[in-house]
Amino acid sequence: MQSASDRHEYPAHWEADVVLRDGGTARIRPITVDDAERLVSFYEQVSDESKYYRFFAPYPRLSAKDVHRFTHHDFVDRVGLAATIGGEFIATVRYDRIGADGMPASAPADEAEVAFLVQDAHQGRGVASALLEHIAAVARERDIRRFAAEVLPANSKMIKVFTDAGYTQKRSFEDGVVRLEFDLEPTDRSLAVQYAREQRAEAHSVRRLLVPGSVAVIGTGRTPGGVGRGVLGNIRDAGFTGRLYAVNKAFPEDLKELDGVPAHRSMRDIEEQVDLAVVAVPAEYVPDVVTECGEHGVQGLVVLSAGYAESGPDGRERQRELVRHARTYGMRIIGPNAFGIINTADDVRLNASLAPEMPRPGRIGLFAQSGAIGIALLSRLHRRGGGVTGVTGISTFVSSGNRADVSGNDVLQYWYDDPDTDVVLMYLESIGNPRKFTRLARRTAAAKPLVVVQGARHGGAAPQGHTVRVTRLPHTTVSALLRQAGVIRVDTITELVDAGLLLARQPLPTGPRVAILGNSESLGLLTYDACLSEGLRPLPPLDLTTAASAADFHEALSHALADDTCDAVVVTAIPAIGDATTGDAELAQALSSAAERVPGKPVLVVHVELGGLAEALSAAASTAPRAGTTAPRTTGRDHPFRPLDFPAEPLPEPTDIDGTTPRLIPAYPAAERAVRALGEAVKYAQWRRDAAEPGKVPEYEDIDEKGAARLIDGLLARGQGLTLGTDETCDLLGKYGIQVHRALHAPTPDAAVAAARTLGYPVALKATAPHLRHRADLGGVRLDLADEEQLRRAYAELTELFGRPEELRPVVQTMAPRGVDTVVRAVIDPAAGAVLSFGLAGAASQLLGDMAHRLIPVTDRDATSIVRSIRTAPLLFGWRGSTPVDTPALEELLVRVSRLVDDHPEVVAVTLEPVVVATHGLSVLGASVRLALPPARDDLGPRTLPTY
Repeated sequence: MQSASDRHEYPAHWEADVVLRDGGTARIRPITVDDAERLVSFYEQVSDESKYYRFFAPYPRLSAKDVHRFTHHDFVDRVGLAATIGGEFIATVRYDRIGADGMPASAPADEAEVAFLVQDAHQGRGVASALLEHIAAVARERDIRRFAAEVLPANSKMIKVFTDAGYTQKRSFEDGVVRLEFDLEPTDRSLAVQYAREQRAEAHSVRRLLVPGSVAVIGTGRTPGGVGRGVLGNIRDAGFTGRLYAVNKAFPEDLKELDGVPAHRSMRDIEEQVDLAVVAVPAEYVPDVVTECGEHGVQGLVVLSAGYAESGPDGRERQRELVRHARTYGMRIIGPNAFGIINTADDVRLNASLAPEMPRPGRIGLFAQSGAIGIALLSRLHRRGGGVTGVTGISTFVSSGNRADVSGNDVLQYWYDDPDTDVVLMYLESIGNPRKFTRLARRTAAAKPLVVVQGARHGGAAPQGHTVRVTRLPHTTVSALLRQAGVIRVDTITELVDAGLLLARQPLPTGPRVAILGNSESLGLLTYDACLSEGLRPLPPLDLTTAASAADFHEALSHALADDTCDAVVVTAIPAIGDATTGDAELAQALSSAAERVPGKPVLVVHVELGGLAEALSAAASTAPRAGTTAPRTTGRDHPFRPLDFPAEPLPEPTDIDGTTPRLIPAYPAAERAVRALGEAVKYAQWRRDAAEPGKVPEYEDIDEKGAARLIDGLLARGQGLTLGTDETCDLLGKYGIQVHRALHAPTPDAAVAAARTLGYPVALKATAPHLRHRADLGGVRLDLADEEQLRRAYAELTELFGRPEELRPVVQTMAPRGVDTVVRAVIDPAAGAVLSFGLAGAASQLLGDMAHRLIPVTDRDATSIVRSIRTAPLLFGWRGSTPVDTPALEELLVRVSRLVDDHPEVVAVTLEPVVVATHGLSVLGASVRLALPPARDDLGPRTLPTY
């Protein structure tokens, strides 16, 4: 409960922008005493039927008393929220705590009555469901745990809003009224409903930008040249299927047409609906343009104008105001400082970008935050496609510029179930919401490949135009978490294109076995070595010799594809002697023909860039016969991430190659590039297979979750954040079945002897000073001390070598069975969430960075994979004849640490080092735990649009 002193403070943090079901946006904010006129105007526009449903009686107008009651709130026991567009109310919701302000007190004080009213013109847009999410979050903040609502049986729409919310409910019927009661604690079902609505809404909002029925280019110059005039020409020349307008307030009044396009001085002069506006005016004129577009009913903006966050603090504030202004009218923005958008679909043909040439249609979705990188990617895909439509072209392209509103997350929502996109390629310079991105990436990757390259990886900061939350995690850790989510992580845009070419038109390999054949022994050996470097299992190369004909290649490839001992084939080829053009064409047809006859395995070609084999393969793909096989299907019912992501709808089918599209055999100028792309495809295919059985989080009977919660609450009562002492650490970890070997302080030799008598010989003597801790290589540890004499001698040696006892901080500890020293860490990152890390202790993790990472909570399968994914894992499994250690015990420890952090987000950091894993069992010899108030999580609250 809040104190009386803060009951009337305006809760600005309840304000939020939301995307509605149809892709439009609305503003949600608390209702205040200044909203009386807006409330009256809103009520007048509501139909008599809706008023009857709200008040259970004819209620033509609000009385002065009603207006006062509905606008005066204490923001604790009585709260009202409004959804607004253009500053005007379109819907309201309020709750009254039962027992407050005359409300009947027959129920507990943590229950409230809730009621909605939605303007008829906006019903069916998902306004009520968005308001319910936000009022429920407000109620939980004010210690309300349950809502009750009375609804007339005929008000089926409102009943559906409540019943579809996913909360635990009770329903009763008495006195002609349906009474619904539901708990407000989020459940898997309510989160799944929330995520499903979020996906549909955000996908629709991006679709409204990419599939407009009409476009206006604002800022079109009167003379050739300039950004606006260039974009207008690009849209026109691409054959845009909708209506196109040129707008510039400087046009002469008698100018009716420009370059064959209707010309207007203002958006107000256009009589027809305009769906999308491309803004190419100086930044100081953009606010007036946004107002005109909003009043005209434009659905979205592509802002090419510069002069925003990339120009400094003043520009950053100008950018924030741009977003606030546009969202007031329900519009979304790509940009500012954007390169533009492209949609190659036959029924759209939109090139609203600075790219002078329309890309070929294809099945690749392309996102780039940088305009320069976007140009490079479009150019490379164009060159590598060989001029063949539908082979390696794009479906849609978005360059977000400063990414002030529409981000990669939004576009990912659109591509997730876009039937025209089979592969997603993304160039990211920043990730505004890593927690959400990994969730969306995991869901997308389960249906279609997602390839990502990150720029600005080592500079320590995002580009100046991007406002993002700071993560404390190293880039390598973020990359590992993305791979856990199924993302194909590459390092360069060249690798991005290489992987996209393979995934767009080849089936996924079923394993790592690779057949190699060709007419160059040297290329074959290079390919063999490259396969070994990528962790693949190559078969001995088959040398067809330089005299091989196209028929020889056809026969060899057919034989390799039919061989059950290989999962993919790499063909190496050097140009034929003589008529190279004819030779390339014949070879391309031969390879394509063989590949089409056995369509279940990927085929790649490594060629020398002297002839035209790459172009010939593209041409062959456009004429090749189409196989009749169909890829395996995955439905929402058996999808590994159901029910959390989508409870009631099937997921899009995975997009493997099938009989509806010709197979392009991708050609690579270097063996390393081809094999690297194949290696990524192999790992992704394995991830897809593993995702079908994601594992489970084990339950352990000895975990005392409630006892740990009481202990944590008591410890946090001392302060906001603290690192626990040794006894407190052991106590907390013990409640999760994690036993730490006792270590007793030994400030003097006599204290060391007394500690050893308490613990029992043999013992270890360790210096715990920060510069010596966990550094056995420096000599700060003495092991297997069997008696008092050995202990006193070791104590003297340590103090002689490293200094006085108060500097060394020596401890005495029971000896543990010998084994492999490892380290287990968990940390809560404000941006990415809770992360579990594992590696070998010492140089392997500290110097080489050989650590594996997983998002918490980890499943039993996650624990198994994290142990095996470090490069030094062979040391745990009997490397060079050593005895394997107890990895099941190690995996159980990882799960227990994950459970502790997941159950208690106040545990913001855990370090167990060293953890000695022996042949049987393990010993935790050192541990530290830090407690603090957990970082706020925006993924468990109501849907909101971020403001970057």
